[in-house]
Parts: sequence; structure tokens; C-alpha cells
Amino acid sequence: MSHLRLLLSHSRRHPQPHRLLPLFHFSSDSNSSSAPRPPPPPPIKPVSYAPKPPQETPAPEESAAPPAPEAGRGSQSPLPRRPQPQMPPGEWTRQDMRYVKDAAPVISPVSYPSKVAPLPEDRPAGGEAEGAPGEGLRGEGERIQMDAARATRSVFGVPVEEEQVPYPTIIPVVKRPQKVTIDLVDAIRLVKTSTNEKKRNFVETVEAHVMLGVDPRRGDQMVRGALTLPHGTGKTVRVAVFAEGPAADEARAAGADVVGGDELIEEIRKGGGKLSFDKCIATPMFMPRLSKVARILGPRGLMPNPKLGSVTNDVSGAVKAAKSGRVDFKIDKTAIVHVGLGKVNFSEESLRENVGAFVHALLLAKPVGLKKTSKYVGYVKKFTLSSTMGPGFPVTIPSLSVAADHYNKVQVS
Repeated sequence: MSHLRLLLSHSRRHPQPHRLLPLFHFSSDSNSSSAPRPPPPPPIKPVSYAPKPPQETPAPEESAAPPAPEAGRGSQSPLPRRPQPQMPPGEWTRQDMRYVKDAAPVISPVSYPSKVAPLPEDRPAGGEAEGAPGEGLRGEGERIQMDAARATRSVFGVPVEEEQVPYPTIIPVVKRPQKVTIDLVDAIRLVKTSTNEKKRNFVETVEAHVMLGVDPRRGDQMVRGALTLPHGTGKTVRVAVFAEGPAADEARAAGADVVGGDELIEEIRKGGGKLSFDKCIATPMFMPRLSKVARILGPRGLMPNPKLGSVTNDVSGAVKAAKSGRVDFKIDKTAIVHVGLGKVNFSEESLRENVGAFVHALLLAKPVGLKKTSKYVGYVKKFTLSSTMGPGFPVTIPSLSVAADHYNKVQVS
């Protein structure tokens, strides 16, 4: 009963008779041979479709004959070509557009004439341009000139024309020609001549500037010394002596300008750097006391020094030497010695002897470790003679050697 109920419910849901027969056959009796079999399915016939027609341009006549049909795969005849619909192109569908080649509107390319901007030389100089109303275009050069002419600036409300600044150019560097070394006598003559041509309110000093081949940073190559010029320096030297008792009396008798002891030291310390002397001489007992004014005298080169002969018990001789033209020299940090050797109103022979005395003292101050094949080679590099405000003249080394040898012979004799 349960099988029958299931079969009836299934038949109600699916009323197709060809599906109920197999179920009824298997549910009733699977071994029965007298039950009717279902009819076989109908045979499937092959269907052939015409190939897609080639895209050809349709004939202009509406009554054009369709192309010949092609043989298909099956026995059926090919389908005729679909006629073109008689509707405007805007209403055609996508499916209609597949079989129509020239259905879409043809867009033909459009070319426009090229426009070329007129060059400055093509523009008219004045008047109206061709085909354009209004004022014509001027040349670029004329416009720039007019703008430059109109360029003005205001200074405190007053219009001032701008200055025409020239275009910057490269200025070649002109090197100064090197001066040729000359003889000592010729150099002295040129120094005196160049000074006489200028109008000065004072008598200039003849100066010597010597470049040495030593290293001033090394202590063993320090060059310093003192000498007494044969004809003096040509200027009045004020001498101060730090001494007491008989030494002070000797200094006054020798012509010292300032003589004193502790009171002179206090005066220098409280004077605010104002000094009334050019040279300082002291006895050995006053050297510890001068430490109070060392910062004032040292930077000015006035501090007494035993190596320069300014610290001595022979106060009278030191004062006479300072008054007669004693000169101290010392190398600076650039390895150059600067010293004054007289005035331009001296005679040429007097200046030559003073230069010879200085060169002789310079050779005596030569460092011991500086050894060369000659007295001057590697030691005196350049010797220049000049006035206080005049040009310099380089001097040859042989002429200096002759002047130094002449002074040495005169001094020995």
C-alpha cells in the first residue's frame, strides 16, 4: 500500500505518461516480460544553416538579385539573405548593423589651413596690418627701444630717467711687469729723484725692506740685531734711562732726555700709554722692576734687551750711541726686515755707507744653522730700497756685497 500511495502522489505531481510507465513497470513486477515497453525516442535530424553572407556593397538598385546560395552541410537549402530594413540609420538596432556595411554614417576627414604667426621682421612697421583693424604691430627692436626710452624711476616723487648700463664684458687682468734689479747707486739716485718730484710737508726717510730665506717660527732662525749708522738716522732721538745714583748722573751728562727710577716706572704705568721718548736704556738692577710696564713698552719695541745693548752698566756710552743713530732691526712674521737708514736729503755717498753698514750687521745676525755656498745665497732673497711714500726699487746682491765690504774695511782701519 505504501508503494501505491507513493506512486499516486508522484503521478499527481508529474502527469507525463511516458515518465510514469517505467516507474509502474519497476514497482509492479520487475520479472514480467508481457509488460509493454516504451516507444523509442524520435530520431534527431541534422539541421544545416547558411553561412554568414560576405560583407559586400549592396547594389544601388532595389531589385538586385540575391547572391547564389552555397552548398550547406545538410540537405536543407540555405537561408536567403536578410533584406536591408527601410528605416533611417539613427533607428537601426545593433543586430541590423551587423549585416549592413555602409549603414553607419561615413565621417570624412576635414583639413583646415595651417596658420603661421608673423615673425617680427614680417610685421609692418606702422599703420594698419593687412586684414586686421587697429594699430599695426611694430618690430621687436623698435618696441624695445621705445620701452627703454620711457623707462623712468621716481626719486622722492621726481621722475628720473634710468641710466643706460652697458652690457657687462670680461676685463682681462693686466699683470704688472716685474721690476728689474738695479745697482745700489742707481737705486739711491732714483729714490732721491722720485721724492723730489713730489711735494711733501716733511722730509721722507730712506727705508730698506729685506726678504730673508728663514723661518721666523723657528727659534734657531730668529734674526735680530742693532747697529750704529755712520751718518746717523737724520732725526732727533729721545732717550730715557732707568738708573739711580751715579749712573743717573752719567746719563744726564751724556744727553739723556728722561732719567728716573721707580717714579718713572709709575709715571709710565699711570700715563695711559703716553710716552715722551723713543729709546729706553736700563741698568741690570732695574730689569725686574720693569716687569710692571712690560705690557706697555713691549708692543712698541721699547723694552730694554741685553742682546741689543740697551741693558748695560755703561750708560754714558749707550746714550751717546742712541743719540748718534743707533738702529734696531728684527724680522717680522713674514720673514721681512724693515729699517730706516737715513733721510732723502742725505748725500748719495752717505746713504751708500749707511746701507753698507746695515748689510754688514745683517750678515752678522745670520742664523748658524743656515749654511749655504755663499753669504747671501739662500739668506737674502730680495732687497728693496724706497722712501716713506715713494715706490720701491730692487737692488742687486753684488752691489750690496761691495757696499758691505767697503764699510768693513773702513771700520777696521
